[in-house]
Amino acid sequence: MRAHRRRPRVVVVDDSRMDRELARDALGSEVQLELCSDGEEALERLRREPVDLVLSDLTMPGLSGIELLERVRREYPGTDFVVLTGHASVETAVSALRMGAADYLRKPIQADELVLVVRRLLEQRALVDENTRLRDMLRTVEGCRSLAPCLEPGEVYAVALDLLLGNLERQRGLAVFRRTTLSLSDALVLRGFDESVETRLHHLLVDEKPVDLDGDAAVGPVSRSAAHACLRQAGVDVDRLLAVPMRGDENEAGVIWILEDGKPFDEDDLERARIIAGHASLSLRNAEQYHRAKERAFIDDVTELYNVRYLLLAADHEIRRAERYGSELSVLFLDLDRFKLVNDRYGHLVGSRALRQLGQVLSSCVRQVDTLARYGGDEFTIILVDTGHEDAMQIAERIRSTVAETWFDGGRGESMQLSISIGVATYPVHGGDREALLDQSDKAMYRAKSFGRNRVCSAAELQEANAPGVRSD
Repeated sequence: MRAHRRRPRVVVVDDSRMDRELARDALGSEVQLELCSDGEEALERLRREPVDLVLSDLTMPGLSGIELLERVRREYPGTDFVVLTGHASVETAVSALRMGAADYLRKPIQADELVLVVRRLLEQRALVDENTRLRDMLRTVEGCRSLAPCLEPGEVYAVALDLLLGNLERQRGLAVFRRTTLSLSDALVLRGFDESVETRLHHLLVDEKPVDLDGDAAVGPVSRSAAHACLRQAGVDVDRLLAVPMRGDENEAGVIWILEDGKPFDEDDLERARIIAGHASLSLRNAEQYHRAKERAFIDDVTELYNVRYLLLAADHEIRRAERYGSELSVLFLDLDRFKLVNDRYGHLVGSRALRQLGQVLSSCVRQVDTLARYGGDEFTIILVDTGHEDAMQIAERIRSTVAETWFDGGRGESMQLSISIGVATYPVHGGDREALLDQSDKAMYRAKSFGRNRVCSAAELQEANAPGVRSD
């Protein structure tokens, strides 16, 4: 629902005090009325605040009504003008109409006639304004068609941010969203900031995660928020922000902030933002449905972990991220020891349950930001983000000992124990791309098996074993 519109502002210009008081008595309850005794005073009122309608006598000391009309038409073309003629001829009034006046009234002014003319002109003006507003809103709705093809949540936020900036005629904004699907999109989209500010904002808003994405419930301007604090820490002067929250049906949630930058948001801005937010939320729901179907292609049926297809995508993404931020990441390649004996003794159904239980044990050993996948058969792979080699070796040892101490369901009331061998490789020390890291961690895992299984080996041991003058046992 639109907010109540302000009362129309009308300026009456007449050197006759009696005519000014007559206008005040007739129009005072209808409009926001201002009375002026000459043209210069009227122009001063127009400079202070927009005026909807000027009613001016034609014959006045100083600036005449015709001269005032010329100034108003030139300097304030959106303001309507009505001439009041008494001593001047009708021909003069007609000339004023040709110059752009909306109407004229003859003196002595009749109160009923004055109210009728003013009401008619203001209603016409309101109708034109409403038609213009509706055309603008229609253009906003048509622009939202660009959201329809978006099937990645990150793309929805980026397109919605661009739509908001374009429709609100602003230059700077940002979108922060929670990454809840399998999409590998970044959780931050920025527009209008220089590179150094973008890097700082990414650290503040994504890495430190200070924003409650479930906190903003409605579209509206805000003067204080976590975004304000982060922008200021990044060196950005900020006054009010327009918060535009968006929600899917499930867990997709995010918020776009548009910087006011000295141009206050009005009710039409808010309505445009609500339209865009509504279409964007619908696109998020579509993206959720798409990803539910897409997830089935990325999930292993036996363990309900990610499969190798997802692992390869995640590895490429995390390596690019590590390269961009100059950080490390480690890959653990795990293989169950003598798992064929389990299938032979207990059967494949028990073997499948053991793999599922192992997946649960491994999940409890890694962070939410890490990637755990079943590589195939009885092999698993873990990508540890922002983790150096020494820490990765410690994590691998903890995983190995946890699995060794776990009792697995052997069926028919029996229990069994399993062990794993783990190979560890770290970016960029042991490889600069996905293939190299997986190859090195896989070879390190086989080295662990060759040394008796149920142990952890580093890719560094491979390099030492292959170094000139080093004999491999």
